[in-house]
Amino acid sequence: MASLVSSPFQIPSSKVDQLSSISQKRYFLHSFLPKKSSPTNSNSVLKFKCAAIGNGLFTQTTPEVRRIVPENNKGLPTVKVVYVVLEAQYQSSLTAAVQTLNQNGKFASFEVVGYLVEELRDENTYKTFCKDLEDANIFIGSLIFVEELALKVKAAVEKERNRLDAVLVFPSMPEVMRLNKLGSFSMSQLGLSKSPFFQLFKKKNKSSAGFADSMLKLVRTLPKVLKYLPSDKAQDARMYILSLQFWLGGSPDNLVNFLKMISGSYVPALKGTKIEYSDPVLYLDSGVWHPLAPCMYDDVKEYLNWYGTRRDANEKLKSPSAPIIGLVLQRSHIVTGDESHYVAVIMELEARGAKVIPIFAGGLDFSGPVEKYFIDPVTKKPFVNSVVSLTGFALVGGPARQDHPRAVEALRKLDVPYIVALPLVFQTTEEWLNSTLGLHPIQVALQVALPELDGGMEPIVFAGRDPRTGKSHALHKRVEQLCTRAIKWAELKKKSKTEKKLAVTVFSFPPDKGNVGTAAYLNVFASIYSVLKDLQKDGYNVEGLPETGEALIEDIIHDKEAQFNSPNLNIAYKMNVREYQKLTPYATALEENWGKPPGNLNSDGENLLVYGKQYGNVFIGVQPTFGYEGDPMRLLFSKSASPHHGFAAYYSFVEKIFQADAVLHFGTHGSLEFMPGKQVGMSDVCYPDSLIGNIPNVYYYAANNPSEATIAKRRSYANTISYLTPPAENAGLYKGLKQLSELISSYQSLKDTGRGSQIVSSIISTARQCNLDKDVDLPEEGGEISGAEHDLVVGKVYSKIMEIESRLLPCGLHVIGEPPSAMEAVATLVNIAALDRPEDGISSLPSILAQTVGRDMEDVYRGSDKGILRDVELLRQITEASRGAITAFVERTTNKKGQVVDVADKLSAILGFGINEPWVQYLSTSKFYRADREKLRVLFQFLGECLKLVVADNELGSLKQALEGKYVEPGPGGDPIRNPKVLPTGKNIHALDPQAIPTTAAMQSAKVVVDRLLERQKADNGGKYPETVALVLWGTDNIKTYGESLAQVLWMIGVRPVADTFGRVNRVEPVSLEELGRPRIDVVVNCSGVFRDLFINQMNLLDRAVKMVAELDELEDQNYVRKHALEQAKELGIDVREAATRVFSNASGSYSSNVNLAVENSSWNDEKQLQDMYLSRKSFAFDCDAPGAGMTEKRKVFEMALSTADATFQNLDSSEISLTDVSHYFDSDPTNLVQNLRMDGKKPNAYIADTTTANAQVRTLSETVRLDARTKLLNPKWYEGMLSSGYEGVREIEKRLTNTVGWSATSGQVDNWVYEEANSTFIEDQEMLNRLMSTNPNSFRKLVQTFLEANGRGYWETSEENIERLRQLYSEVEDKIEGIDR
Repeated sequence: MASLVSSPFQIPSSKVDQLSSISQKRYFLHSFLPKKSSPTNSNSVLKFKCAAIGNGLFTQTTPEVRRIVPENNKGLPTVKVVYVVLEAQYQSSLTAAVQTLNQNGKFASFEVVGYLVEELRDENTYKTFCKDLEDANIFIGSLIFVEELALKVKAAVEKERNRLDAVLVFPSMPEVMRLNKLGSFSMSQLGLSKSPFFQLFKKKNKSSAGFADSMLKLVRTLPKVLKYLPSDKAQDARMYILSLQFWLGGSPDNLVNFLKMISGSYVPALKGTKIEYSDPVLYLDSGVWHPLAPCMYDDVKEYLNWYGTRRDANEKLKSPSAPIIGLVLQRSHIVTGDESHYVAVIMELEARGAKVIPIFAGGLDFSGPVEKYFIDPVTKKPFVNSVVSLTGFALVGGPARQDHPRAVEALRKLDVPYIVALPLVFQTTEEWLNSTLGLHPIQVALQVALPELDGGMEPIVFAGRDPRTGKSHALHKRVEQLCTRAIKWAELKKKSKTEKKLAVTVFSFPPDKGNVGTAAYLNVFASIYSVLKDLQKDGYNVEGLPETGEALIEDIIHDKEAQFNSPNLNIAYKMNVREYQKLTPYATALEENWGKPPGNLNSDGENLLVYGKQYGNVFIGVQPTFGYEGDPMRLLFSKSASPHHGFAAYYSFVEKIFQADAVLHFGTHGSLEFMPGKQVGMSDVCYPDSLIGNIPNVYYYAANNPSEATIAKRRSYANTISYLTPPAENAGLYKGLKQLSELISSYQSLKDTGRGSQIVSSIISTARQCNLDKDVDLPEEGGEISGAEHDLVVGKVYSKIMEIESRLLPCGLHVIGEPPSAMEAVATLVNIAALDRPEDGISSLPSILAQTVGRDMEDVYRGSDKGILRDVELLRQITEASRGAITAFVERTTNKKGQVVDVADKLSAILGFGINEPWVQYLSTSKFYRADREKLRVLFQFLGECLKLVVADNELGSLKQALEGKYVEPGPGGDPIRNPKVLPTGKNIHALDPQAIPTTAAMQSAKVVVDRLLERQKADNGGKYPETVALVLWGTDNIKTYGESLAQVLWMIGVRPVADTFGRVNRVEPVSLEELGRPRIDVVVNCSGVFRDLFINQMNLLDRAVKMVAELDELEDQNYVRKHALEQAKELGIDVREAATRVFSNASGSYSSNVNLAVENSSWNDEKQLQDMYLSRKSFAFDCDAPGAGMTEKRKVFEMALSTADATFQNLDSSEISLTDVSHYFDSDPTNLVQNLRMDGKKPNAYIADTTTANAQVRTLSETVRLDARTKLLNPKWYEGMLSSGYEGVREIEKRLTNTVGWSATSGQVDNWVYEEANSTFIEDQEMLNRLMSTNPNSFRKLVQTFLEANGRGYWETSEENIERLRQLYSEVEDKIEGIDR
């Protein structure tokens, strides 16, 4: 560390190209380091190498810095102590204690060595640890909560346990706690019996901060516990509890007495020696602490009295209007004297004019202290304006079990913004600086993901760790960032509404005037208009707001003074280059990618231009785009470029010229949070951190996209507020499909008369006209078919039509603050009712109805899939009865306007009387009149709760809370149908504990899908299993399904996850080939950049699993992973483990393969170029043997693995997002690429699993694309729904067509008729054409261009007249657009 401070930063040359270009610019680095320079230690450079060298693990520190060997033992007996701890704060304290004992050595000399849990990952360190235990007297362990490492500690200590004189383990996992032994006292029964100790560790413990708190209670209730134990045991138990008091006391004095007591009582060589020790010095369990205060305070009033009399305080601090910040600290850091990082934060806040109330607690439950010290007991109002936790842990439960509901309750009472900052735990400062990943994955799981479930935000790394002393030190630039942001949030609480300035930021993807205000499922301008109207009513200054939402669009996208052909957005500000450089300290770093400012993006050649418009204190601005989407050469770079000057200028304007108090990013999603930098735990040189600066960031995010929302939270410090996706409806039938359905019902009533075969031939010819011959095996026209086959043909067509009719689609776009009406919620409720929820004791409506007629719902689904006519018909009846019963129920709870009124009252009225229940009345007239009343009642009670949540409206309310500096309650993101807890929207979205997946239920669902996939592939492939499947893992899907697609990969290779005591999954074990009943299938896993950021632990797990399988001693025809790894190892000359690399993603800080950007901007020449983008951006591998190295490029292995793929595979998991709704899916599709890489040039089969309904399906990619086209792009219900949103609706139609071209480009699986029908729907229909052209001419121009491009690239064959017509249209619309601008 010292060498870093005193010399310029040097990087070993081999590493330079792997580090981001920025960290080579020396002028940035001084900003991270502590200001005090310490004496130079010339050899320390060798000891602490960069993160990705050395053993490839996260930390290169060594236990040798914690080893003390007595210099001369004066003939005294030696006592050897070995300790293992989670964090290093005990290191300096213990070291000081042992040095004191050895200096005054009267009875023994002490040898001590300490290990951080994380260091035991390294094989050599682990061997040294085992060796150290061989001659140790005493072992101490504390806070060992990482399962794989806990098992290593257990294995090593168990061997020596009987020989050791004392084993002391303080709060850790039960496996390790059982090692405790002091004389006759042991915890070996822990978790196995009724021992009083065990009662404290029970899962259902009411104070679920679990361990440490029960321990503390134990310390206080000592006498009660001792009466359970015989007398000699009682003494030993008392010693254990005193030890715990000494340890929690943590100061060098306490530890001196601790070592005296244990060695005097238990080390045989010292038996009979009288060793005096004093009782533990007890500190307050919780209280208020300030480095300058004379003592710790148990009463906040006393503390505030002392604070008021401070002589050193500046005038600002004395002012009654000074903001007050609450800090939450860890007691162990204060008592062990490792608190310099806390002092730095307190001093920085005070220097900036904020008062502080720093509280601490000794246990792991901070909810009590937060209520006790931050809330005025009399007025119940908070003393503080914002709270910063410097512990990094969840508020209740620390690293052990968490109790989030309790934490949320405490924070709700407090009602101020809650920030959780991080001290580095597992890495030294230098290791974190050099890591592209940023924070260690285990720290991300414990200290970023878990606090988010409490509603914590802004995970800023504020303290580093010194590799030699283990002490924490402040990172000064980061502390400044943390303190400024905490004060900014506090000021939102204090400022009046009329003074507050808000910068609303909208996005434009891809850059085009027709695309301003893009956001998933959101009608952006109508929403902004409704938000601003509401804020205006509330007292914010929104002067000059136009009369309508349409006028607002015009204001922003048209420059009123524009001359001919000028950039046509309204210019809010022109920033000259000198001003830009003065306001943007990192401007020079952008020149490497973009040259000198102003550059040619968002500039007029002299100035940088900020687009947007100001209304009073509200500025609506357009965020610039990445800037490289139109340049195919840049899209090929494997790492993404920095933001361009225009992008940086936009945020400099918002922060320093407009001086926003908060920025509101409007809708899912912009590019700020996807800029290069560390994955989590930003440093000063990470672009998201530099761009957002110190403005509080509030972000409206779609509730069904928790993964990208989490990226926005972690990388751009967003307070994310969820909005509802539009209510779903069934796709319905239209044109020929409707005609078919009528023919089928007449067949059913007339099939036994002579007209049966006549109707069947009409059904067959109509099905051909509707292009259903690709999906259903239709007999040749004119051929004879027997009466028995009639039913089968009709059944298959019927099944297909039903599938189209019942497909869910979100209709139209959501407007913030307009919840759906009750009737709009019916389709959502029908789908919620279609899922069994065994964990809540709720049966699905279809299965209740199927049981009534003596059938099992699974069988009905299977029969219908096969086209058995009677099952298809039964499924239709069940579906209709479900819709009818739920509609009847909803009608009873709504008023005449269709709004839900007091659901609670109406429900209790309904649920009180058996016979009059509306669903019973409805079903009484159908064949399901005998349905089970009790099951129905339970289900409808649940649906009633869901209905209340669907129509609740808190999206505006939460925004106002955030802008007033209040706490926004957290809630999960995901699919409201699978997980109704996502509702009501307006919550601060969080993901889930990354170590909790895959769950057992996800593993069950995954088996079903994998079996169907393999069955389907065998059927299409001459009965052979696929040897390799190339598939994609998405962040959001795995959050919504609790890891289903992750579990699919594990099941393909034949392993199962193993959960630890806390239900966390950090291990896997192979499933035997007998149980599997098939060969192990090889996989190539492409993880999205978002999955990589959120689930790095799971990538580690997958990589370990694949390598484990490759090393199993099995026949090659039973283990394709091993077969291919051996072949690839031989060819590449590497070992089998490296050849079995199968888990790939982007380089850290980069996202997507850029194929989507190339397609959306038509900036590609040929398919080969798209495939090169995919290979260059997606070939970065994660290696479980060197997790600290982050993502390293392994393109050769990637290409070889892909070249063995027989099938490609993706999952669709929710009805809102399908293949053509977003560009992500084709962006990750390697179908054509695999064909080019395969030796035989054979195209792999492409499959899509659809788990959006209870009846999971595996379809081919082309079937899914057809289904999508029929239910969305070509479906009047869908496009009319979109067009009702006006300007945004035209863009949505154009986007679907562009994404369809994307599928043609990556897979070639789009049928010609899809383009042909789209052309007749949108271009040949003159009335439709005029509507599109007048509503959004820019998007219409792109639509016409996309048709021409599809034809030009050979994806659509059509008549010359059609093409001529399109060319003519293109020039007409060009003229029209030019004309508008003139």
